[in-house]
Amino acid sequence: MARSKTDTAKNHTETKTSQPSWLRNLCGFDISDFTSWNAFVRLLHQPRDPASLAVMRILYGTLMCLDVIMERGLSYADVQWGDPDECRFPLFNFLHPLPLKWMYIVYLTMFTCSLGILLGFMYRICCVGFMLCYWYIFFLDKTSWNNHSYMFGLFAFVLCFMDANRCWSIDGIIWPKMRHSHVPLWNYTILRTQVFMVYFVAGLKKTEFDWVAGYSMVHLSKHWVFEPFRLVLTDDQIDLFVVHIGGFLLDISIGFVLFFDATRIYGFIFGGSFHLMNSQLFSIGMFPWTMIATMPLFCYTDWPRHLVKKLSKGHIDVTADPLEQSQHCLYDKEQIKSEEKSAEDNGATAGQSRILGPSRSGEYHKYMSMFVLFYITTQCILPYSHGITKGYNNWTNGLYGYSWDMMVHSWRNQHIRLTYVDNSNGEVGYLKPDGWTTTKRWSSHGDMLKQYAMCIQEKMTQYDLNNVSLYFDIWRSMNGRFQQRMFDPRVDMVTAQWHPLMDTSYLMPMLADLSDWRGKLKEIEDSLIEKTNDTDVVFVADFPGLYLENYVQPDLGNTSITVLHGEVKVTLVDDNNRNVTLTVNQSMQLPADAYHLVTTVSDTPSCYMYIFVNTTENQYIKNVTKFEDELSEGREDFNLTAALDEAEVEARKTDDQLTLAYCATIREREGFIQKAQKSTLQNIWLATKEFWLKKYFTFTRSIQMTWIAIRSIFNGTTFEYTQDILMPNDFIMESSIDYTT
Repeated sequence: MARSKTDTAKNHTETKTSQPSWLRNLCGFDISDFTSWNAFVRLLHQPRDPASLAVMRILYGTLMCLDVIMERGLSYADVQWGDPDECRFPLFNFLHPLPLKWMYIVYLTMFTCSLGILLGFMYRICCVGFMLCYWYIFFLDKTSWNNHSYMFGLFAFVLCFMDANRCWSIDGIIWPKMRHSHVPLWNYTILRTQVFMVYFVAGLKKTEFDWVAGYSMVHLSKHWVFEPFRLVLTDDQIDLFVVHIGGFLLDISIGFVLFFDATRIYGFIFGGSFHLMNSQLFSIGMFPWTMIATMPLFCYTDWPRHLVKKLSKGHIDVTADPLEQSQHCLYDKEQIKSEEKSAEDNGATAGQSRILGPSRSGEYHKYMSMFVLFYITTQCILPYSHGITKGYNNWTNGLYGYSWDMMVHSWRNQHIRLTYVDNSNGEVGYLKPDGWTTTKRWSSHGDMLKQYAMCIQEKMTQYDLNNVSLYFDIWRSMNGRFQQRMFDPRVDMVTAQWHPLMDTSYLMPMLADLSDWRGKLKEIEDSLIEKTNDTDVVFVADFPGLYLENYVQPDLGNTSITVLHGEVKVTLVDDNNRNVTLTVNQSMQLPADAYHLVTTVSDTPSCYMYIFVNTTENQYIKNVTKFEDELSEGREDFNLTAALDEAEVEARKTDDQLTLAYCATIREREGFIQKAQKSTLQNIWLATKEFWLKKYFTFTRSIQMTWIAIRSIFNGTTFEYTQDILMPNDFIMESSIDYTT
């Protein structure tokens, strides 16, 4: 992506006698630039203004300073890395977290280096330092991978090779010879190509049926950012046409729209709006702001100079500053002669006044050209490399993070059961699935499931269980399908084999033949909601010969099972293992506070649904309503707050916990009502106040914990901190924002 005609003309890459072709006028390059290796090298090393690259450096450094504290986790590093008993999921098993106090040093180094990138101080060293720390933390935890974190790391990598400190940097003040010197075109090409691919490949991934048909991101239309669309569209239409179809069209086209001069303004409008909406819809950190920061890369490389001149009304004319030639660029002989003549006209030799760039390619230019080709080729292959790295595939391809399949798949976790068998005596027991981890992403990836099993096996030795088998029964739904098993519950994960280049043997196939049921499932769910809003429904599909063991909670006094497809046998465990066979459209009530088994006895997968009614909750709501009626009974001038105060005083005297719970429920309801009745400006003010309070305590906690770590290292003591250094959310809770005043 060589960039446009104006860049080419401004840097005199065309001779005075030649006329640019239509292709060069349109795209900034010509077919002749690719007819030989030497022509291609010269194309990539055409001189460009460093101003736009400097702005990108400043914005990237600023956003990474914030990212280190927030999404990378400096503010909660003690929670993320402080538990030595927690199971980890690194990309490479030889990677381990450092002791906690040294992890804080890694974060501090990363923050300091991002600040150096921002200021352009010791730029190259800071880029390398930031990149190494960033990728170390990234590779330490696959469960936190996402596409934008991967993209931040890619930017850190390519910036190490760029000359982004040639303009508006402290390095330029320390070493004047590099200040305001050209940068080679490939510095812009590689960034523009990367951003283009983020959009374009994301668009290609959205050609999946699930996305085009609107199954990936349901109910997103209920967010307030879609309020303008509700004037003409229903929620379902917004989900389909705006979120899915609109998202696909924007991703697939915006790279082209930004590239061409005539359409770029529309790319800024639609792309900027898209990212601003995403910043409100999803908790994705600095990603929307980073993508907005990359959009000016597609403009002319000297746009910041013209902007400064315009904003200062001509008082600051940075466009008049001549740019120095660079050894990293390649120049036409006419350009070098022009520089020599200009120096002579100024009364000095060219060697004394200016550094002249080369006209013939050297080793640097050839190596960097090969690097650009290698990098772009790699980025084209990686999103579609899942046929090689088969071990990381599940129902989708690869680990979520480098495929650019953003938001294409939505998941619902229904059930995880972890069973162990002590092989020395045959004893069977059950373990808490999240007993040694704080994340659930491991449950959807075969490689992490194997890592977790091996970690648990090691932990079990602490309880004198030295020979155990581990069995995982994991139920998940993707994009509104039936809940079904993801991995074979009959496979011992301790002895199961896994290899990154081989298919995962214990992965069970997604029942894709049942995907067409999704429309009918929605109809069933909608019809149940129309009848009553206190009913929950779960749709389940299972393989022939397997069974689901389920326990109905005591609160779910009205629970039934209905068969939609196939044939099942229901075994009531607490009723002398009584068996009941159900076929299509047959139902039965299930006893509460009891176990039952549902075995698929048909030759094809079975489909059935559970319908739950929380009778305990319904009764509680009725009791609260009755209690409120009793409070107001016989009172003409009724004040609810005063009545609740009086009731709570009496309840505390008799330790009546039920009455106290009724009062708390009513107060919570009234608080929400009063908040909803407040004006839009009041709610905006309260939300803004809470937002900045949380950010403030995020930053202050980061400083406090980092200082404790540094002090611990210098004092040679263990890392200790008091419990009064709370998490940001705890500070918000303690700030007691009053929504009722």
